[in-house]
Amino acid sequence: MPFRERGGRHQPRGPELWTAAFHNQSMQQNEIAIPILPSRSLSDTLAFFRRLGFEGEIHSHGDYAIIRRGTVELHFFTHRELVPAESAAMCYIRVADVEGSYRAFASAELPRRGIPRMDALEDKAWGMREFAIVDSDGNLLRIGQTL
Repeated sequence: MPFRERGGRHQPRGPELWTAAFHNQSMQQNEIAIPILPSRSLSDTLAFFRRLGFEGEIHSHGDYAIIRRGTVELHFFTHRELVPAESAAMCYIRVADVEGSYRAFASAELPRRGIPRMDALEDKAWGMREFAIVDSDGNLLRIGQTL
């Protein structure tokens, strides 16, 4: 019997106790997904994203970097053979203030065409207000908020 009655209440035991504890713990923590994007040169990638207000570093083994801006975190791995125009790497970053993010990133004065670039801020048919940045490795970052 996986539980016992105590004072008329259900008391979990054994695997049921572990499941209840795990469920309570996971409900209290923020669960996030962090993209891991390719980079031909981690030092060039860090320089690009520092222009956008990110901070971070290349790890001591040299093939991996982690950057952060506020609560946004991006990871990069070395992929020297990457062809930016052929890259299919992308991620979506949902923010609370897309206009503020757009203004902050616009200060980097990225071009509107080519690689790298920054696209215009627009309301989309799928219910998001968003813009996009393509970094020098062809990684597409869509940044938006719900309309």
